[in-house]
Amino acid sequence: MAFTDQSLLDLTDKETREKLSLWDRRTDAMAPLTEKQMDSVLELRAAAETLSVPSELPIEDLCSLSSRSLQSPFTATVPASTEDVLLKGFQMLDMENDRIETAQQFFAWFAKLQANMDQDENVKYRKTRDDLNCYQEQCDAILKDVSAALEHLDSLQKQYLFVSNKTGTLHEACEQLLKEQSELVDLAESIQQKLSYFNELENINTKLNSPTLSVNSEGFIPMLSKLDDCIEYVSSHPNFKDYPVYLAKFKQCLSKAMHFMKIHIVNTMQNLTSQLTKRDPMGLANADNAFTLYYVKFRAVAPKVRSLIEQIEQRAEKIPEYHQLLDEIHQCYLDQREQLLSPSITSTITDLTNQNSKDHCALVRSGCAFMVHVCQDEHQLYNEFFSKPTPKLDELLEKLCLSLYDVLRPLIIHIIHLETLSELCSILKNEMLEDHVHNNATQLGAFDAVVKQMLEDVQERLVYRTHIYIQTDITGYNPAPGDLAYPEKLEMMERIAQSLKEEQMKHISQESMFSDVQLEDPDGRRNSNAGSVEASSLQTSISPADLHGMWYPTVRRTLVCLSKLYRCIDRAVFQGLSQEALSACIQSLLKASDIILKNKTQIDGQLFLIKHLLIMREQIAPFHTDFAIKEISLDLKKTRDAAFKILNPKAVPKFFRLNSHNAILEFLLEGTPEIKEHYIDSKKDVDRHLKFSCEQFIQQQTQIFVGNLEEFLTKVAALKTMAIQGGPTYSLSQQPWAQPAKINDIVMATYRVMKSKLPSTLQSMSLYLANRDTEFILFKPVRNNIQQVFQRLHALLQEEYSGEDLQIIACPSMEQINLLLSVNK
Repeated sequence: MAFTDQSLLDLTDKETREKLSLWDRRTDAMAPLTEKQMDSVLELRAAAETLSVPSELPIEDLCSLSSRSLQSPFTATVPASTEDVLLKGFQMLDMENDRIETAQQFFAWFAKLQANMDQDENVKYRKTRDDLNCYQEQCDAILKDVSAALEHLDSLQKQYLFVSNKTGTLHEACEQLLKEQSELVDLAESIQQKLSYFNELENINTKLNSPTLSVNSEGFIPMLSKLDDCIEYVSSHPNFKDYPVYLAKFKQCLSKAMHFMKIHIVNTMQNLTSQLTKRDPMGLANADNAFTLYYVKFRAVAPKVRSLIEQIEQRAEKIPEYHQLLDEIHQCYLDQREQLLSPSITSTITDLTNQNSKDHCALVRSGCAFMVHVCQDEHQLYNEFFSKPTPKLDELLEKLCLSLYDVLRPLIIHIIHLETLSELCSILKNEMLEDHVHNNATQLGAFDAVVKQMLEDVQERLVYRTHIYIQTDITGYNPAPGDLAYPEKLEMMERIAQSLKEEQMKHISQESMFSDVQLEDPDGRRNSNAGSVEASSLQTSISPADLHGMWYPTVRRTLVCLSKLYRCIDRAVFQGLSQEALSACIQSLLKASDIILKNKTQIDGQLFLIKHLLIMREQIAPFHTDFAIKEISLDLKKTRDAAFKILNPKAVPKFFRLNSHNAILEFLLEGTPEIKEHYIDSKKDVDRHLKFSCEQFIQQQTQIFVGNLEEFLTKVAALKTMAIQGGPTYSLSQQPWAQPAKINDIVMATYRVMKSKLPSTLQSMSLYLANRDTEFILFKPVRNNIQQVFQRLHALLQEEYSGEDLQIIACPSMEQINLLLSVNK
């Protein structure tokens, strides 16, 4: 072992440097370094150059290294002499007896020293190598043991696989046997289950042919369920043998069972109807007896057939035969109800008609209320028998309601009063449809259809009578002398109101004097007196012109007619009727205004028209509707022009031209009639007539007050225009019609007219309009026109006349004019 170490050491000493030189040679390096590794080596080399000098280095060596600027960080004390230092060094190397005298001895000593150093450095590596060799030997022993164990395990696994294969084969064989057994059992059960449906045929036939069979017995409904299951199963397997035979037999059994149910239910209802008919053959019983006979008896019978009907209803959606049976039962039930109710309803409606022969509204209200109760009671009774609705019930109820409609319609089409027709509309629309039908739409569906049909008839009659009313009572109205007695009517009513007011004030003063001498002062009397005073003051505060009875008859009739129609007919129909009524009313007002203007004064006719147009505009404002209607007309103007053109003798040669100037082609292209649409707005028509009347009133009043001055100013303006356009120069004061004295006559006449007629004009406006704001708005343009005329006159006089002429003219100042215009009645 020592020899091996020595050989390894020799190998290391000799070959290490050579092998190390191969690691980083420039070409084909055995261990080439990367750039990063090279940088690390350079950094280590740079750090090694600055290593500190060992402290044990001899003094002589320190002196020889001083030129390299090496500094030792050690602070150890230097030995006393160099020999001591060297002696210690050789003792550490066990060479204290050796002497180095020659270079060969030095190299030998150096090699030995280096070998010792290398050996000291490799001690721990050699120790680690020895430990690893020991571990390797132990692992080899363990591997040998593991190999032996694996051989035993392989032998055990082969034996286990052999046993497992034998066991698996046995288990699979058992499972196969169990599977075959289960399949056989399932097959037997399936065959038995399938046969059970066919085997039930004999049992069902036996039960159906039994003389003791009853549809109310406990076993009848389970038998029906079993029969339905059998039919469903057989129908779903048409590939079975004898499928048609068994299906026909099952169907025959089903028909027999349904026949038993039908006979039972129908006989029950028919027997009950015959019993009730025998008790009351004429169907004329009073209300309590009728309810007892027709409803309580049927409700008592309902539980006896309810269970069978429920079974039929459950199967009706899936099986057509049950659906047909349910329809027949429905029809039977409804026939019996119709047989009972029709005579009673007819008799009741006849009684109501006789009781309310003169009051159509009461007749409609009571008749509809009676039919509402009938419909509700019939639906409730139907629900006692059936759980699912049928449209046949509504058909029956609609047929019963039509008996009321047949009685009421002849009466409706002979009503001529708009009030009655509008009240009937209100009853049918508000009370019946909105109150009753809206809250119970399901039960009153049939009643809803009949009432809507009746409402349409009433509305149609109302529209027809409204057209006649507009033509006869508005358009064709011939006013009586009292209707056109303006302003006498207003003055008389004002005097009556004034006298009532004076009497009221006198009565109040007497009451106050009497109350002062009373010993007691009851609060109730004072309160009653105060209330009567307030009521009388409110009544006297209303102007006679605003009283409803003082309106012109056509205005009153028009507004009353519109108020009755507004909530009774459709919006589109109301718009057309309102336009027609308002147009007729406006024409009647214009006619009446012309008559008043001829018989009385111009201002009376104008204020009469303005007042009533204001009333109309105010009263139609609450109607939230559009008063405009669209009219479509055919314009044949182009057709007429084209016809004249083609009939012209000059156009005959153009008949045969083969270009765009062909006369026939021009007639076809240019002679097409046009369809024009235009809107008529009666509300705007009222505003337009009101505006025109106000403008006409303002213009005429201005002409009455300052017409002479305007005529004079027009002449002056014409004279100035002629001078500007190159005519002769003029001197206004030298004109015969413009001398100061003449102007003075015109001004004084105008002032006298204003002073005399202005109070009466304002009084007439107050009497007709009875509203200070309206009076102010209407008279303000007249006032402005008068002021503007006098302002123009003042400007003209200051420009054309001297101071002496102005004194002769004596034109009133603007302050005097404004003071005069501020005078009221």
